Amino acid sequence: MSRIGKKPVSIPSGVTASIDGGVLSVKGPKGALSLTLRDEISYSLDDGGILVKPANDSKAARAFWGMQRTLVQNLVTGVTEGFSKKLLITGVGFRANAQGKVLKLQLGFSHDVNIDVPEGIEIKTPDQTTVEISGIDKQKVGQIAAEIRRWRKPEPYKGKGIKYDGEYIFRKEGKKK
Repeated sequence: MSRIGKKPVSIPSGVTASIDGGVLSVKGPKGALSLTLRDEISYSLDDGGILVKPANDSKAARAFWGMQRTLVQNLVTGVTEGFSKKLLITGVGFRANAQGKVLKLQLGFSHDVNIDVPEGIEIKTPDQTTVEISGIDKQKVGQIAAEIRRWRKPEPYKGKGIKYDGEYIFRKEGKKK
């Protein structure tokens, strides 16, 4: 039994949801998102919420139940509040600069790294060592943050690299004589 799946997803005021042809569409103040519905799960709209239940007692239906409810919750949260990730850059000469739809990173390579910002994602650089990524789609925000971090993962000796805000980097002691 899924503990998360039992709870209905509440729909706040100003948000509309509709199920049409196997697609759940949610519209809110920040935009619109949609989710392709699984056959193993039954979805129902009632007053004030979306109820997610397994369509049958198969193992696959029980496995998808909690995840599908969380995906529906992410749609509602995305169109109301949105999602954001913050990256911190540590290292001498490492910096970031957002210029329109391109994020320019200087990470100690012989060249600058230019990352194109996908549609629906907004990237800000309040200072040279901070990158703030925001958008309504949680998967896209997390994916672009992971792609930026992949260019220079934090190393354990000096802690140089790109890390998530709040991430703990396990530090190692250097070589001794």
